Amino acid sequence: MLRRLSLFITTVIIWQLTNSVTLARSNDPQQADSFPPSPLEITTPDPLVPTLRDKQQLTVAEQQKLEAALDELNQQATAKLQAGDNLGAFEIWNRELRLRRYLGAVAEVQALSRVGEIAWNQNDRQELQYITQRLQAIQKQAQPQNKNVQHSVDLPLLQALGEAYQKVRSLKSAITVYNEVLATVREKQDLVAQVNTLTTIGELNLNWFDYPQAATAYEELLRLATSGGENQNQQEFTYLQKLAYIYQQSKQAQKSIDVLNKIKAIYSQNNNFTQLPTLQLAIAANYEILARENPALIEAAFKNYQEAYITAWQLQQYPSAAEAVQKLISLYRSQGQLDEALQASEILLEIQTRAVNFYGLMEAYDQIGKLYLERKDSSAALAAFQKGLELARQLKHQEAYFTQQINSI
Repeated sequence: MLRRLSLFITTVIIWQLTNSVTLARSNDPQQADSFPPSPLEITTPDPLVPTLRDKQQLTVAEQQKLEAALDELNQQATAKLQAGDNLGAFEIWNRELRLRRYLGAVAEVQALSRVGEIAWNQNDRQELQYITQRLQAIQKQAQPQNKNVQHSVDLPLLQALGEAYQKVRSLKSAITVYNEVLATVREKQDLVAQVNTLTTIGELNLNWFDYPQAATAYEELLRLATSGGENQNQQEFTYLQKLAYIYQQSKQAQKSIDVLNKIKAIYSQNNNFTQLPTLQLAIAANYEILARENPALIEAAFKNYQEAYITAWQLQQYPSAAEAVQKLISLYRSQGQLDEALQASEILLEIQTRAVNFYGLMEAYDQIGKLYLERKDSSAALAAFQKGLELARQLKHQEAYFTQQINSI
């Protein structure tokens, strides 16, 4: 009985593994032509297309007639989808897509792009697999068979493929195609096309969290922007903002500082000072990071936090001023400069008072109490914690904590 049960369990496991492998293969675009067959590769004659001998091209009149018929199929499929018949809709679309190839590669790719986006929105993975496989086949056919022979690049086809890969969310393939497009438009010295293509490549790499490649694209865009043009300043500012984000995400502190300083200069030139405290805070934070490897840079961190506090104070941006002073206090403590930290804490009290931030005041008194404890000044620490307790009672928050601190002293 046990042997039979063991044999049954083994059989079930083998069956499950076999089916898992089969399902995995069915979801692999490279295996899509073996299981299940793609409806886009059906070769059964279609009544909409006349019998062509020796791959004879359709006449202009026949192309126009076929295009009108395919547009009608698209409308029929759309109606079925709206009626809730997804299966029937994609059957019609697949027929349309099979026949679109008679109108040329670009027309076919544009149709694949349109239907691919619908399949994505409908979460139809199988249809996406069929369409992606067909796009890959078209891309392969567009490549030169012999690399030693000069090949004329079909730029409209590459651009259509790039857009189609985006619609089916095949981002790596899209980036590959757009890099080919970029190489082509560089040869043509088409500046507008270069800017558009680099922007697309930059955004795609950002979506893929490939910050080094995104940085490469936006660094080149920045160089192109400085070469001239009516919207030069606005473009340069946009690219600097993108690079600031990219460098921050990729933890490139020095590059981040360089870009942030350029942005700060632009704001200052335009007398737009409201963003300066945020920029100065970010610059100071990056100097703090660099100071871990080069302690001499800690002074630059202090300087920028102080500038951020002063600018924010003048602009009455009290939350930013408080943040800058709090960063200074932490920096002073890390350097063992308790007197300076206490002086900065008094400034923090003034800021939170002007901001009418009672929670901030309570936390500031708590911080001052701890600093005095570090200096072994119990009476000053007790006074600070008592003031913190008064605020805690008003706010009905952390009363027990301040009472405990007072009792421990």
